[in-house]
Amino acid sequence: MSKASWPEVVGWPATQAVTQINADRPDVAIEVVPAGTTVAPGYNAERVRIFFDAGNSRGPVLYTPVVG
Repeated sequence: MSKASWPEVVGWPATQAVTQINADRPDVAIEVVPAGTTVAPGYNAERVRIFFDAGNSRGPVLYTPVVG
């Protein structure tokens, strides 16, 4: 079973989260999105969105990234 969520990366810098998710699931496209940004709706089994705090210089991940 492929990994579908990454709760462990919440609080990590977004770049570090991308590295971890890509290592676990090289088959998915990763979108790094500032929190509060409007994104297109819909489920995509080949996508993971990482929402981060753009107002913080570390850019920490705010929510658990999930496939979809």
